[in-house]
Amino acid sequence: MVPVPGAAFVRSVLAEPRALDPPVRVWRDWVLVGGLLVTAVAEAVFRPDVPMRPLATVVALLVIPVLLWRRTHPLLATAVGFGGAMVLHVPAFVDDVADVGLYAMAGIVVLPYALYRWASGREALVGTAIVAVPAGLGLATSATVGDVVGGTTLLVAVFALGAAMRYRAVAHQRRVTEARTFERGELARELHDTVAHHVSAIAIQAQAGRAVAAADPAAAVDVLAVIESEASRTLHEMRTMVRVLRDGDSVDYAPQRGIGDLDELTRMSPLVRVECAGDLAGLPQPVDVAVYRICQESVTNAIRHAVDATAVGVEVWGDAGVVRLRVHDDGEGARPSSAVGYGLLGMAERAKLLGGTCHAGPDPAGGWTVEATLPRDVPR
Repeated sequence: MVPVPGAAFVRSVLAEPRALDPPVRVWRDWVLVGGLLVTAVAEAVFRPDVPMRPLATVVALLVIPVLLWRRTHPLLATAVGFGGAMVLHVPAFVDDVADVGLYAMAGIVVLPYALYRWASGREALVGTAIVAVPAGLGLATSATVGDVVGGTTLLVAVFALGAAMRYRAVAHQRRVTEARTFERGELARELHDTVAHHVSAIAIQAQAGRAVAAADPAAAVDVLAVIESEASRTLHEMRTMVRVLRDGDSVDYAPQRGIGDLDELTRMSPLVRVECAGDLAGLPQPVDVAVYRICQESVTNAIRHAVDATAVGVEVWGDAGVVRLRVHDDGEGARPSSAVGYGLLGMAERAKLLGGTCHAGPDPAGGWTVEATLPRDVPR
């Protein structure tokens, strides 16, 4: 049996989950609801011409507060909001009374947007049917063709805007996931190099131990101690790599730059200055490479996006137990996150995997600053 394209589309819609992490309530919600409630009360007092004014006022005062839950409970909020609109349509059919309702009820137009932006696919289909009934009755009783066309256009536009914003959010989340996955792969590649180095050292020490075992047993014991140490470090690195790759894919492997290569960043622009201080010797390769990559990404963003910058400073220093870095430019104004792109997001993911932190944003003293702290030992 050949599958029907329309049926496949419906199944995909029904399988669509709810949008992730909807904001519960923000200050704009309270302003919206408060303004609509004040408007409804004012209409109840100063508009004696409203047909069935007590009913219209009660419905408005019950429906408007539901807008506060339109993101976390989009289907329920839509059912209450347009259920109230349906109640106001009853007098038009029973007693031939037109225009029952307050202007404040227009606020329920945000519910179809919230439905398509935050609800699951199944909830969106049910909610669309709920909206269609009172909306269709209201358009059917409209006095002019212009009202019908305008009302239909507005409703479709609200639905479309909600769907478009949902698609944009999903696309953004996909790019974020891709950036994090890329960094996992890069880190796993570097860990592979470290593990390969340790295994080579173990093999060399084992060969040396076999060569001296007969002539100098004490030296062989020392060799065994070195092999034990290298094996422990190798096991540590392997566990870290497995943890990093738990959600990742296969990667390629190649040598990477580290703190010793930071001076290369000065070739990117005459504005760049690099300063290293403290104890930076003996760092694990993943930490060494992460410092370079974060500095490189930060300098690249500064050169591309800083407005009227005269200097880009790169500072790296080693403290007891941690390595800290700071990249600062003195460009004007705060750059939007879209200008920075997803590179620094990947760097933050890399720092997190290594047990550290990485933050970027406008500096209170002016310009833009990236700061990161990485532990000297890679977490198990």
